[in-house]
Order: sequence, then structure tokens, then C-alpha cells
Amino acid sequence: MRILLLSAYDAASHGYWHKALTAQFPSADWTVLTLPPRYFAWRLRGNSLSWAFGERQTLEQGYDLVIATSMTDLSALRGFVPALASTPTIVYFHENQFAYPESGKEYGSVEPKILNIYTALAADRVLFNTDYNRQTFLKGARALLKKLPDQVPAGLIDRIEKSSAVLPVPLPEPVFLPHQPQPGPLQLIWNHRWEFDKGPELLLAMLAELDQRGIDIRLHMVGQQFRRMPAVFDQILADYPHLLGRSGFIDSVAEYRQLLQQSEIVLSTALHDFQGIAVLEAVAAGCIPLVPDRLAYPELFPADCLYRSGKGETEDLVARIATYAAAKAKAEMRSAPAIHNLGWDQLRPDYANEMATVSGFGID
Repeated sequence: MRILLLSAYDAASHGYWHKALTAQFPSADWTVLTLPPRYFAWRLRGNSLSWAFGERQTLEQGYDLVIATSMTDLSALRGFVPALASTPTIVYFHENQFAYPESGKEYGSVEPKILNIYTALAADRVLFNTDYNRQTFLKGARALLKKLPDQVPAGLIDRIEKSSAVLPVPLPEPVFLPHQPQPGPLQLIWNHRWEFDKGPELLLAMLAELDQRGIDIRLHMVGQQFRRMPAVFDQILADYPHLLGRSGFIDSVAEYRQLLQQSEIVLSTALHDFQGIAVLEAVAAGCIPLVPDRLAYPELFPADCLYRSGKGETEDLVARIATYAAAKAKAEMRSAPAIHNLGWDQLRPDYANEMATVSGFGID
């Protein structure tokens, strides 16, 4: 089977997914086109131009299946390149533009949301990594279309819903590791991008309360960093060095995975997570997740792993950490929840079935 894979805004999580996907199905003849994850507004609106007139020979090679991320301007691309117009197509949603928190720096256009709708309508099959992602897209798209002044055909989002399903980003086998807890205070890891949407304000409030209560923990605040970061990260580093362990990005994959194995708790304070791969990898290495009771997390973990969101969330989060700290001191820590159902060995047949059903060709 000849498959064209298009990742129009190839962020780290998108690369994580498509590199594993192509590796899992080596019998397919893959052609992968990606565009760098920068200049967001231009990338979303311009990827069809960039590819249609910059990669035309590649796009016209003839494929049995197209798999595109939701950032792809699929309706325009199929118009620009007639050879793609009748090729069976799957669109994969890692995220949707209706559930992103606002930083206050947005330019106010609804175009990214409209593009999500057009791309979903142009696909034969629409896959979401979690039901949270699927439901927030469907709800947001319906609400947006109701605001448009006229000439909106009925049943558009119903059509997308009928062609959609949930299929998570699978975890690779190397992330499933034995837990190796270390002596000393409770070890927590916060392993996210150092950006506003990952909730650093709650992290700061949590550390302030833990410090005031004299609860000794070690927080490893690791993850991708950028030239411009919220000032709250600098405040955490300056005010609470005695509660911190590792800080910043860890270049070595082996070192990073060892840190996951040695930590007891993986923490999310995110304002949005559509699946939370960083959290899932930590759980696969033995960490207990401590995550908000919203976003995608209630469908991934049992209720005792979820802290209360909204009013009183800092107090609830701190109370749970204090309980875990006491449990470690007594050697009474429980095990992390099992998530082997999210591994490639479990989900590979589902991916094979989706590709075969849409294309009409079997795949080994």
C-alpha cells in the first residue's frame, strides 16, 4: 500500500506519533511530508500553498491512502492537487482549536477553527486521540456554526461525528520500565513545556503552600524551554530551590527515563491536555499520576488520581501530596495504574483496521 502522510505543523507530539506509525507498518510504502512548527497562523493557512506548489511532483505520485493531521488545510490541498481529490483520506486530531486556553495574545481570527471544520469535512475518516478531544471539537464546531449569519447547511457536524472515532496515540515499548524509587523525600516530576498553557501559576501556588507547611518534597521541573517563557518559572527557580531537584530540559533520553523511574508522582497542572503523552510515559515508568479532574484525564485514570479543579484546587492538590509524602515515609506507597492497553502492541490492530477499511487495502 502506498501511503502519503502529511504533518502540516510538525510539533514534537506529532512527530512522536507519525515516526512510530511508519515504523510499525514497514510493509507500507510511506511518503512523509512535514512542515516546521513555527509561524502558527501562516503555517495553518499556508500549508496547502507550500505543498501544492512546492511538492507537486511528490503529491501527484498516486497513493492508496492519505493520512493527514488536523493542521493540514486538506480541502484547499485537494482542490489545488486534483490527484488527491479522490484518494481515501484519514485525518488525525492530536488537538483541536476549540479547546485551547487563550493567552491574551491571540489575533482574534476564527480561521483556525474554520479550517479544523473544513479539514474534517474533507476526510473520509476522522480520528481523535481521546474522547475529550472529540467531544470538545464537536461541541465547539456546533457552537461556532450557530453564530454564522446565513447559508450554513444543516447536519455538517453530524456528518463529521458519524465518520469519527477515538484512537489514542500509542506508547512505544521502551517507555514501559520498572519503577526504581529512591530513598529520601517524595519525588515529583512535572515534565511539560514551560509555557502558560501548562499552568505554572498553580505549580507556584502549590510550592508556596508546601513550603509553608514544611512538607519536604523534591520537584523535578523538566521539559522543553523557549526563549520567551512566563516569568512565573523564574520565580519558582528563585524562591524554592530547596524544593527542586532537576530543572530544565534533559537532552539524554536515557537520563530522562531514569528520572521517571525514580520519581513517585507525575504532576500535571495543565490548562489543556488532549492526551498527555508526557504524563502517560511517566506512568508507564511507575509514577502515580496526580492530574486535574478535567481535560482528557478522567477517561485515562481512576478517580483517586484526579485532584479537584477550580475553587480549592491548590488546597486539594497540596493535601494529596502531603498524603503521598506521609505514605512514602511509612513505605506505604501504592502502585501506579496499569496502562498497557495504550501500548503499540495493543493498539496496532486498531490502526491497521482503520487504514484497511478506509483504503480498501489490507496492511500487515
